[in-house]
Amino acid sequence: MTSTNTTELLESLAAEIGENVYIDVAKWHLYLSDAKMDRLVAEKLYPLIVDKTVNEDQVLEILTSIPVKIASGRKEIPLIDLLPLQCQVNLVDILEKYQREI
Repeated sequence: MTSTNTTELLESLAAEIGENVYIDVAKWHLYLSDAKMDRLVAEKLYPLIVDKTVNEDQVLEILTSIPVKIASGRKEIPLIDLLPLQCQVNLVDILEKYQREI
């Protein structure tokens, strides 16, 4: 896989994540693209796709390791705690789709 293909795949993955996965706060949905977190999440999860090791436990572990700063950075909350269950399922589905395509 060339660098260009990797970059294109990563950008495509980030776009799909950004459009389909959101943070839920008080019933407000902030999509990861709007929160400027889509690229970060894609970069963290991309190795699972390349290694063909996408599974729910690993995805959840990575989401747990991504801090989200709130209140001007006074606090951090793991991303996993802000994603509704359906978004977690959607994210795993997206990753499995990309894993099949490469």
